[in-house]
Amino acid sequence: MNFNVLSRWVSRVSQQQFQRVMASSSDREGAVTAARLNRLASEKSPYLLQHATNPVDWYPWGEEAFELARREDRLIFLSVGYSTCHWCHVMERESFENPEIAKLMNTNFVNVKVDREERPDVDKVYMTFVTSLSGGGGWPMSVWLTPELKPIYGGTYFPPNNRYFGRPSFPQLLESIASQWRDDQVKFKESGSKIMEVLDRTSRLPAPGTEELPGEEPIARCLAQLTRAFESEYGGFSEAPKFPQPSNFNFLFTHYALNPHLEDAKQGLAMALHTLSMMARGGIHDHVAQGFARYSTDKRWHVPHFEKMLYDQAQLIHSFLDAFIVSGQSRHSQVARDILSYVMRDLSHPSGGFYSAEDADSLPTPDAKEKREGAFCVWTWDEVSALLGMPVKEGHTNTLADVFCHHYSVAEGGNVDPYQDPHDELKNQNVLMEHCTVEETGQEFCLEEAECAEALAKARQILYEVRAKRPRPHLDDKMLTAWNGMMITAMARAGAVLGDDQYTQRALEAAEFIKTHLYRDGKLLRAAYAAEGGDVSLGSQIDGFVDDYAWVVRACLALYETTLDTAWLSLAEELQDRQDELFWDPDGTGYYLNRPGDSSILLRIKEDQDGAEPSANSVSAGNLVRLSPLLGRSDMLSKAEAIFKLFADRLNKIPVALPEMTTALLLHRRPPTQIIVAGKCGSEAVNKMLETVHSELIPNKVLMLADDLPEDEHPFLYTRHSSLAKYRPKSAEECLVYVCQNFRCTLPVNKPDLLRDTLKSPASN
Repeated sequence: MNFNVLSRWVSRVSQQQFQRVMASSSDREGAVTAARLNRLASEKSPYLLQHATNPVDWYPWGEEAFELARREDRLIFLSVGYSTCHWCHVMERESFENPEIAKLMNTNFVNVKVDREERPDVDKVYMTFVTSLSGGGGWPMSVWLTPELKPIYGGTYFPPNNRYFGRPSFPQLLESIASQWRDDQVKFKESGSKIMEVLDRTSRLPAPGTEELPGEEPIARCLAQLTRAFESEYGGFSEAPKFPQPSNFNFLFTHYALNPHLEDAKQGLAMALHTLSMMARGGIHDHVAQGFARYSTDKRWHVPHFEKMLYDQAQLIHSFLDAFIVSGQSRHSQVARDILSYVMRDLSHPSGGFYSAEDADSLPTPDAKEKREGAFCVWTWDEVSALLGMPVKEGHTNTLADVFCHHYSVAEGGNVDPYQDPHDELKNQNVLMEHCTVEETGQEFCLEEAECAEALAKARQILYEVRAKRPRPHLDDKMLTAWNGMMITAMARAGAVLGDDQYTQRALEAAEFIKTHLYRDGKLLRAAYAAEGGDVSLGSQIDGFVDDYAWVVRACLALYETTLDTAWLSLAEELQDRQDELFWDPDGTGYYLNRPGDSSILLRIKEDQDGAEPSANSVSAGNLVRLSPLLGRSDMLSKAEAIFKLFADRLNKIPVALPEMTTALLLHRRPPTQIIVAGKCGSEAVNKMLETVHSELIPNKVLMLADDLPEDEHPFLYTRHSSLAKYRPKSAEECLVYVCQNFRCTLPVNKPDLLRDTLKSPASN
């Protein structure tokens, strides 16, 4: 199939011809109408349930749909998205809720809906095809498959008419493909087979033994590529749109922590701190109800795409904690706490799990007919003026609204550039954005900084209470194992760095949630779902994917470092071994996304890019580098090195595509810093020394506790590191800390200040 020919053919189909086709099409037997539920009504995914009332005769991904396509020799139309996807909503509203378009779909295709977050394996196969075909991807993803599940054409969003120059309308495309399928099925099937052969060939990575272990070059090149991409005015690593890209921050902070005296490391640190500061001030940051939106549509971080994803919150907590540690500035820790508050309040299930996301769209008023993007979050000048009309303080001539509008850039006609609002959804609205510091705003209104901060906090609380009465955006209450692992990691680390036990306890609750609901017979499941009355449902019990294992292993590592409870280290080892068993490629090394055995998945792919979520191979490489010295297992380090070799070509040429893996390589090339804490676990002396350890950014640390218990009560680490016994404390009241590197240890220290000096010394870095 020549795709260019197909596209040209589609563009020539007239709207009149399409109308004739629609008029002559008869309803298929069993086709549903808008008044009836389709097959998605029995699913658990919030995304699939959103489409359960469509007049489209949707099927979930599975053998029922495949068998029908084979039996009736019809193409499959595959639509992939997720429940908080704005353009997915647009295509549903325009096409999937349109009875005439639904009739055309039902007549000619077997229609299948997939939640990409439930089934990343399905999404990855066909997104690989779409990006190869068009040079770009995204959601909703629309792909036409042969009955053998081989793709023959695809794209992302298609409009219901020809309003976009050069882009065929969805109805035209449906009729074009259906017509060509009827005329020449053989050619379609041959084309699908050839496409899969090409995808299979191009998705393969080098055979083992053909690449050397990467050296320093990827590290230097990654820093250079980030520096070239850096946008110095507002921060970030692109012009517009701008995504947070926390993996970049992770690399920059790690590189600086291990090389604090290098000028390029200092420059990288400055880029990270500036970007995070500008993001915190921007509209991508929800100043009223906390948390961060998915991305900014402009270079100033002002107008966001308003959906909030759990994985963004989790990764940005780490970024702001790193910024706090290296800068010492409390504004960064306040942002971290801000995100934590949002997640604990709005994305938490009563049983301990974390929900996936909140939508970008919502009803502007309870009686409105259509949702608008950002409606829950934005404000008019009149609203703010009316709500904050009281004096800023007794005897002051300015109102709270005056101070608030100045600080957050609220304008009378709205502050959104029309070019950032193509559908006029934000007309006359204001997206809050700090354009100056609290100190500067205070000076403008003759207020002390503390007075100004108090006034702004009061104003935000008033707006929060009003906003809470608006119709809320849709909540995706699916609880994904991988994303819960991300958030557990962030919560546990926040508890350690901020010295706040509420975050540690919340992380432990979520970890117990995974152990209770998502861990069966030594294997992880992909997702759990909120049920009525605060209960939990497992739905179809989809098997866990490699990222589920990688992130829960990392969560266990974070819980171990925070609590020093070796039960979490034991679970990390158990899960890592199971991940190796299920996903490791014994012939070509590296981890596949999915386990073998599912005949509906035509390609087993190894992810090779750190995008909004770091790839599982990158996360696993970092896990293995950290686990190896903790567990005394050289085989884990060998696996990490095999991953580096597998991706050597990409690491050497474009490491900016794999910043998380480059960070793991950076850790691999630096000997670990062993920190042995000799004292009674839970004692005040030990806790004070641990606070000091966590207040420093030591990405290559290996933290161990040598306490006064008999060996048979904690054999887990002692059997792997018999030398730990010699570090046992001399008394229950004392805590000694040894910092060791390259088989050499410093003299033991017993005071936090002395420990801080030791950790900062060159020999410990």
